[in-house]
Amino acid sequence: MSTMLLHGEMKSHNENLLTAVIPLMKLLSLTVIGLVLAHPKRQILPRATFKLLSKLVFALFLPCLIFTKLGQTMTFENFILWWFIPVNVLISTIIGCILGYLVAIVCRPPPQFFRLTIIMTGFGNTGNLLIAIVGSVCHSQNNPFGANCKGNGVAYVSFAQWVSVILVYTLVYHMMEPPMEYYEVVEEGVGNNEGPSGSDISRPLLIEAEWPGIEDKETEHSKTPFIARTFNSILGASQTTLPAFDSTTDVGGNSPMSIRCLAEPKMVRRIRIVAEQTPIRHILQPPTIASLLAIIVGIVPQLKDFFFGYDAPLSFLTDSLEILAGAMVPSVMLVLGGMLAEGPNDSKLGIKTTIGISVARLLLLPLLGIGIIVLAGKLNILVHDDQMFKFVLLLQYTTPSAILLGAIASLRGYAVCEASALLFWQHIFAIFSLTMYIIIYFRLLPYI
Repeated sequence: MSTMLLHGEMKSHNENLLTAVIPLMKLLSLTVIGLVLAHPKRQILPRATFKLLSKLVFALFLPCLIFTKLGQTMTFENFILWWFIPVNVLISTIIGCILGYLVAIVCRPPPQFFRLTIIMTGFGNTGNLLIAIVGSVCHSQNNPFGANCKGNGVAYVSFAQWVSVILVYTLVYHMMEPPMEYYEVVEEGVGNNEGPSGSDISRPLLIEAEWPGIEDKETEHSKTPFIARTFNSILGASQTTLPAFDSTTDVGGNSPMSIRCLAEPKMVRRIRIVAEQTPIRHILQPPTIASLLAIIVGIVPQLKDFFFGYDAPLSFLTDSLEILAGAMVPSVMLVLGGMLAEGPNDSKLGIKTTIGISVARLLLLPLLGIGIIVLAGKLNILVHDDQMFKFVLLLQYTTPSAILLGAIASLRGYAVCEASALLFWQHIFAIFSLTMYIIIYFRLLPYI
């Protein structure tokens, strides 16, 4: 009897191990295929093909997947019930930024990369990579999450995406601003350091992997220390440090006192100018629009019955979108392989800081995430008896830095090579850290 029990436990342990490892092996295989196809020496597929594939993912495959899965799963009750998913993204980002600040203090990167260290540690990939992991885990018939594994998993991931997008296009955008004290150096070499132009076919795939057409989003002030120049004028900086349009909008010195009294306060005016330069309009990208449409359709029963169901009038449309959505996971991993094939760029960040960021992001943050999710379970704020819900929450602490950070770095002209190198090494190390933590999560989920 004891021998049979021991054999059963070992078999169960091996099954859990295989269930956790095999999905990542599938993703790794797709990534390796993309790497081989894009290898610089062979170039079976040119880089332009991978850029086109990334645009298809961004504008077609991912929105189709989000709409079909989130719209089908979403209800008004679920909208209220899932409130902790976006909150968890905020918590993971705050903790990650704190870890990044500690890494910056301990590892002492070059001063101009202090903010980059915080950003690259704090902001993880909560979109494409999570959907790929969920899709691969659910591809097995013996997955531990039930028959509706993929639908629920993609819905949970998609429900959190809008928070990450808002953070990137507001907070990250301004934190990636070139440091004021080093801007003169950057300005002198801007023609040589920023790499190829946006229309050049040799532009790194990393820059456009999650934001195709980024070169069209550049503005007059996107590559300048705009905030520093604007607010330094309040502290007595010379007028030459103000943005070019600053003097044209101010009330002239010869204006009557009555008009001057009605003028906008300087601090309020500077905040308004910075807000106007924040690219909040870019939030409405195809994946975000698909998420909003899915939520609206899902919470309105009449609309949902029109799109989803065997006898729905537009079921042929949702079926067509679902066929397109099936290409999302393999396409994302092929693009990731193409990105890794380009190799790491030369980085001035230093090995010590690179290792520090990778350890904090891939090893320490998931440990803290386990504690937070266990505490949330004790406080009864998680969805009961939904292991996929908990699994997605845990994964939000486990992924490497968001690839979109490389695009923002390019847009701002700040630490492009350093961001590229960090993303390369983190995704290499994540092969091992993700495998280890997914095995741990599968063992812990029954007890959370």
